[in-house]
Amino acid sequence: MKKITLALILVTALFACKQKINSTDSNKNFAALTELYYQEGLKQSPLNATVIGDERYNDLLPNDGSMALMEEYKKFNQQFLDSLKNYDRASLSANDQLSYDVLKDQLEMNIEGTKFHFEYLPFNQMNSLPLTIAQFGSGTGAQPFKKVKDYEDWLKRVTAFSVWVDTAIGNLKLGVKAGIVFPKSLVVKMIPQMQSMVVTDAKKSLFYGPINLMPASFSAADKDRLTKAYQASILNVIVPTYKKLGDFLQNEYLPKARTSSGLSSIPSGLEMYNYQVKQQTTTNRTPEEIYQTGLTEVARIRKAMDSIQSMVGYKGDLKSFFDYLNAEKKFMPYHAPKEILAAFESIHQTMKPNLIKLFEHAPKTPFEIRQTEDFRAASASAEYNSGSADGTRPGIFYVPILDATKFNTTSGMESLFLHEAIPGHHYQISLTQENTELPNFRRYGGHNAYVEGWALYCESLGKELGLYTDPYQYFGALGDEMHRAIRLVVDVAIHTKNMSREEAIKYMMDNEAISEQGATAEIERYMGNPAQALGYKTGAMKIRALRTKYEQAMGSKFNVAEFHTQVLKDGSLPLNVLESKLDSWAASKK
Repeated sequence: MKKITLALILVTALFACKQKINSTDSNKNFAALTELYYQEGLKQSPLNATVIGDERYNDLLPNDGSMALMEEYKKFNQQFLDSLKNYDRASLSANDQLSYDVLKDQLEMNIEGTKFHFEYLPFNQMNSLPLTIAQFGSGTGAQPFKKVKDYEDWLKRVTAFSVWVDTAIGNLKLGVKAGIVFPKSLVVKMIPQMQSMVVTDAKKSLFYGPINLMPASFSAADKDRLTKAYQASILNVIVPTYKKLGDFLQNEYLPKARTSSGLSSIPSGLEMYNYQVKQQTTTNRTPEEIYQTGLTEVARIRKAMDSIQSMVGYKGDLKSFFDYLNAEKKFMPYHAPKEILAAFESIHQTMKPNLIKLFEHAPKTPFEIRQTEDFRAASASAEYNSGSADGTRPGIFYVPILDATKFNTTSGMESLFLHEAIPGHHYQISLTQENTELPNFRRYGGHNAYVEGWALYCESLGKELGLYTDPYQYFGALGDEMHRAIRLVVDVAIHTKNMSREEAIKYMMDNEAISEQGATAEIERYMGNPAQALGYKTGAMKIRALRTKYEQAMGSKFNVAEFHTQVLKDGSLPLNVLESKLDSWAASKK
């Protein structure tokens, strides 16, 4: 950070300290502090700025794995935490008190995370800047390609990516020396991802997409100049960078990768995992407590699955029922990807009349359903990519379709749409971004347990929204709930109980209707992103428990649409902050 910026932080905090007796001034200066935190954070994370539609830093890509930037990041968080201590929380408005709590929690978590060498594991088969850059550079992602300057910005950003990769390779080498390395089973998935970007003809590169989509309004001179620049960038920067990274992973890193699956097998691994559990769940629940919750939930959901199996008259055991669902041709009626996308849109139209009963507000941000791009579909899950707050870029529900004829309707299409699209991620993220009363760091921020917890909670709204009338779709919804319960078991067991990759895959396949390929991708996800999958069930159970508590306490005064407004209106919050806020709301209704 620039010294003038740090000085400004201190001046702002000091001024706020002197003004404590005046709550209006205190609120005003606290708002300035949160906005300063947000603006400086965008400079540190310019990809995030691009995603939310802020184009000021579209040419930047910081070398965030370098020692200099990691030290700057730590100082950045500590300076703001020190400044925060100068504010009297009680003198702030209710909205600013929430911001105070969120910011304090965020800064403390960020600082605690700097104790660990996460830079030694800079990307994996799913959380991968090399894949994100490919999405950005394809011409159809978050990076805009509408103006000549947009094209020039990208050339600078992708050049910086080459520097980032050099640092990532250096950190991977340091990780080898320290014994902090990825499992072999993940590395073998990362290698072909890098190799797929290596081409000899620039026109066949994914990164040539912006040239194919170049606006007709560009002058002939600009078209010619940019075409040549992109061809040179692809052949002289992009391809060599991916080749270098792929060759390193194949020839140097893979032989040193570990055969174990969990973090407990590496130095300080358990401490790293405990931190990630705390960060991803926004609770102080121990891994063992979460593990036991998972076992209980698996048993409960299994009983519900048994009842559906009996309802449809299937006579075999549950495992054979899974096999039946996976193999029966009548559950795979599609011939082309467009039919699958149309089926998801049909789900959307079916529940539309009931959405207004459960929600007081709907997003203004446009929404689209798209097939996941071929280059990443093999390792991708269905996902939601947020739109821009100004509505110029829609929220997108991506569906990976490798073979339309094998797309199974019993996989939980309705619950998937409720989670990833509407009213899950699209409602929560869009309504938050559209709420200009929130400080920007909350409008564009998020906590895994809240964001994914809300989306999973939305899966439980299926019957209220007119879905789950087909027993196989409801079974699919139970399967999705089971999937999240299984995560609580296997994620903790992999990283703290030495459960192997193979044992975790078997446990998953024994308890849900999932193929070996699907289970493998999921388990490897938990291996690469420890504790992230714990946030879903933790958050959903908290939101459902709070709804039940208020339904019982408020009786006829409880309105589910108003409850949903209260959950969503202040954006993403740590779960303890969310509960405290909702308790105040419920008390006011009495």
